[in-house]
Amino acid sequence: MKKSKKNIMKLSVIGIFGSLAFVLMILSIPIVGPYELDFSEVPVMIGAFAYGPVVGFLIEAIKIFLDVTIGGASKTAYVGELANFIIGLSFVLPASFIYFRRKTRKQAIIGLAVGVLVMTITGALMNAFVLLPLYAELWFGDSLSSLLAVYNFNSLFKFIIFATVPFNLLKGISVSVIILLIYKRVSMIIKAKDSEDFEEIN
Repeated sequence: MKKSKKNIMKLSVIGIFGSLAFVLMILSIPIVGPYELDFSEVPVMIGAFAYGPVVGFLIEAIKIFLDVTIGGASKTAYVGELANFIIGLSFVLPASFIYFRRKTRKQAIIGLAVGVLVMTITGALMNAFVLLPLYAELWFGDSLSSLLAVYNFNSLFKFIIFATVPFNLLKGISVSVIILLIYKRVSMIIKAKDSEDFEEIN
């Protein structure tokens, strides 16, 4: 019975946080080029910190599933959704894996820092070799130069260095700060409804 209650609580967290992440994804803010800043990784990371990387993966997957199914027509032929999923996981999974091994504030900070670094590198590589070329093929007839010109860049390298990398750093750091500020309170609510013990960030 006790294990059943834990599983029900975990499933509830996955569903609720996945839906919340979807809403936050919709409330995005245009930043640079095709990139829009959103804070959908906040509930994903909270769930992953509370229950582990697998739960983080499931929340991220629900967020993208909801966006694809009820979020309306994609402005990027679903390239943006693919990017959000892969790059989001590159942030959430390393951070939650490091924190979940030993739940302390120091581990949380280390995990988040590693997550930001991995996300920034993954975002740069994915955009350079997969996402931007795919986007260019879908919308500009395989003309990457035409895509770059739309955003006033004359080379892919400059686009990655001056748009992709700063954007992912900004998003990762912003989400990390929010996580460190609110996780303890949210985790206390989860802990009150779940008998499984885990240390708070303090």
